[in-house]
Amino acid sequence: MKKLLLVPLASLLSLPMFAQKQAAPNLVKYAKPMIGTAKMGHTYPGATVPFGMVQLSPDTDTIPYAVNGTYNPDVYKYCAGYQYDDKTIVGFSHTHFSGTGHSDLGDFLIMPTTGKLQLNPGTADRPQSGYRSAFSHANEVAEPAYYKVKLDDHNITAELTATNRVGMHQYTFPKSDEAHIILDLMAGIYNYDDKNTWTFVRVENDTLITGYRQTNGWARTRTVYFAMAFDKPFHQYGTKNYDNNVYKGFWRKFDQEHNFPEVAGKKLKMYFDFKTGEGDKVKIKFAISPVSTQGALANMQAEIPHWDFNRVKQEGQALWNKELSKVVVDAGSEGEMINFYTAMYHAFLGPTTYMDTDGSYKGLDMNVHQAKDFTNYTSFSLWDTYRTLHPLFNVLQPKRNTDMIKSMMAHYNQSVHKMLPVWSHYANENWCMIGYHSVPVIADAVIKGNANFDVNKALEACVTTARNNYYDGLNYYMEMGYVPEDKNGSSVSKTLEYAYDDWCIAQMAKKLGRQDIYEEFSKRATNYKNVYDAKIGFMRPKLSDGTWKKEFDPLDTHGQGFIEGNSWNYSLYIPHAPADMIAMMGGKTKFASHLDSLFTMDLPDKYFENTEDISRDGIIGNYVHGNEPSHHVAYLFNWTDQPWKTQEKIRMVLKAMYKPTIDGLGGNDDFGQMSAWYIFSALGFYPVAPASDQYAIGSPSVKSATLNLENGKTFAVDVKKQSDKNVYVEKMELNGKPLNRLYLTHDEIMNGGKLTFYMSSKPNKKLVALAAQ
Repeated sequence: MKKLLLVPLASLLSLPMFAQKQAAPNLVKYAKPMIGTAKMGHTYPGATVPFGMVQLSPDTDTIPYAVNGTYNPDVYKYCAGYQYDDKTIVGFSHTHFSGTGHSDLGDFLIMPTTGKLQLNPGTADRPQSGYRSAFSHANEVAEPAYYKVKLDDHNITAELTATNRVGMHQYTFPKSDEAHIILDLMAGIYNYDDKNTWTFVRVENDTLITGYRQTNGWARTRTVYFAMAFDKPFHQYGTKNYDNNVYKGFWRKFDQEHNFPEVAGKKLKMYFDFKTGEGDKVKIKFAISPVSTQGALANMQAEIPHWDFNRVKQEGQALWNKELSKVVVDAGSEGEMINFYTAMYHAFLGPTTYMDTDGSYKGLDMNVHQAKDFTNYTSFSLWDTYRTLHPLFNVLQPKRNTDMIKSMMAHYNQSVHKMLPVWSHYANENWCMIGYHSVPVIADAVIKGNANFDVNKALEACVTTARNNYYDGLNYYMEMGYVPEDKNGSSVSKTLEYAYDDWCIAQMAKKLGRQDIYEEFSKRATNYKNVYDAKIGFMRPKLSDGTWKKEFDPLDTHGQGFIEGNSWNYSLYIPHAPADMIAMMGGKTKFASHLDSLFTMDLPDKYFENTEDISRDGIIGNYVHGNEPSHHVAYLFNWTDQPWKTQEKIRMVLKAMYKPTIDGLGGNDDFGQMSAWYIFSALGFYPVAPASDQYAIGSPSVKSATLNLENGKTFAVDVKKQSDKNVYVEKMELNGKPLNRLYLTHDEIMNGGKLTFYMSSKPNKKLVALAAQ
């Protein structure tokens, strides 16, 4: 296993109350962007600020989405553009997703080179055949808001930093009469030949370039505008247009390849030439906008009106330190400090800002809108993030979470389908995954009192979304009480997730006094019963004639009616009714034994070899932590008579799936969902069912923590007798009084106070089980 260089544990390890009285501790040094860049983590190491619109990061290869018209599975490794095991860097692009299992973006790749001009990236085995460069991790630095690497083939040191909407480059060149900055407008992530639908560039003067790019990928009508400024003039420039159009129009009268200030086409690459002395620096500010080049220029002027690279870096890291300081922990060891603050870092990468500094953004209807009383966000990976990330935001980022919901409502208002986001980015709905999981995000905020938006309109949007009879089997679900597998695939997963979403609507309706909606959706919330086969004890695909699918294997993740999971794991997905689920499956004792076996049985590779989002690295027994449907499962022992098993399993998962190493994540981080699971679980409590106000008690791995809440209050977690062996909770106190239940409420956290755990190496079998919610 590759080891990450750990920093010494400094004076941060002090009591949380002491930390509150001192200057903010330097927590940035514990956040390691390089974690998760190997294997399945799909994170990127480059420069960005919290929830930033620009993610300026290196890309290490140009793997195409398809080869000879067939999907190329190797592209999956490059969802974030970077793989740690690669030996070359192709360039530095300005937009990236963090931790996703599908991808897009990689806009506006820049690469500095020397020597003969080459506009093809070349190949990894022959980097000299193109503009890419070999590099060594020994000459690479990745910190929040800062990235640095030596490009060996060109003898150039590249440094990157960023503000919200602007990436800043600083390239230190050797002496050369042939120094180039390449702008590759064809490059992209999950790229294919015709992904670019149009590109337009203007050379405004010898230091300023503007333009835009339109792509048809995961988002099918995505347009990004840019403004690119150099700190010194280039002495010449040029364009290569790789279009193969028969029609050239009357533009053919110009030499458009050399020093021509306006170019357009689908396949463009540009270069800008400099003469450099030894150690000369070329700086670039690259701003993006969802609206216009004028907006990009305004963003640049507002956010970086100067050329001081170090100032931008320092201000970016100060922003990160402010966000990381929302939780000040003593995690007990160097590695765990890095684990915790890297999880915080990853959790605060998205959703990302999607508007100019004046509030302008492009909407789902392709028109320009104004965000008047909120920050507009995009990149909602909701099938993942509704589970833990957005509940975490309701604790640590309540204002941002409210703005995210306002962004979802704007999406709904602009939608011709009148639907809330399913998986949306860059003014596009991409329809990825299943369910309508904007609903639990909205309901969780309403139930927890973090609802600075029109709650009645939000309820209307949730209900309208859930009644759309042409969305993904919902017509069958509403008519029959389940999705039939012969009519619509992944039917069991859809039925279970629709039922949970419907429960969320019911809870919101109840709070808002809408009894009619409460009754309708409470009934729909029990539809999980319609896909449970009591004879075999598993959820099972049902056909439209009411019979069960005959060829069925509860271990298989492929072709069995489930998405990114198997029946063993998905049969445990009734987070809104765990007590009913346990009774349905034979009672507490039988259920606890069943749950035990999930963690100890063997799952042969053949059962997940056709599912690229699941790998051996993310599996314990048959428990799949590397993907989301199982994230609540270890907490279900709390509803049996053996809650101490939740405690031991949580500590086991924390150790097995999160490590302070390059390949330290057991699966895709999925825009912070995996990291949010770590944060809650390390603190000792977890939101099993968002849209409930309860957090299930687990087993904290930290020694102490202070949550610095936006309302000015603090909530402290103090863990007595903490050790790797003492994983069991002997007793708990809340504000000095015994806590004789296995949950906290949201108000108990947000009102401030102190939760004290007393740990032991032996389980306390007198702890009461959680009552049914």
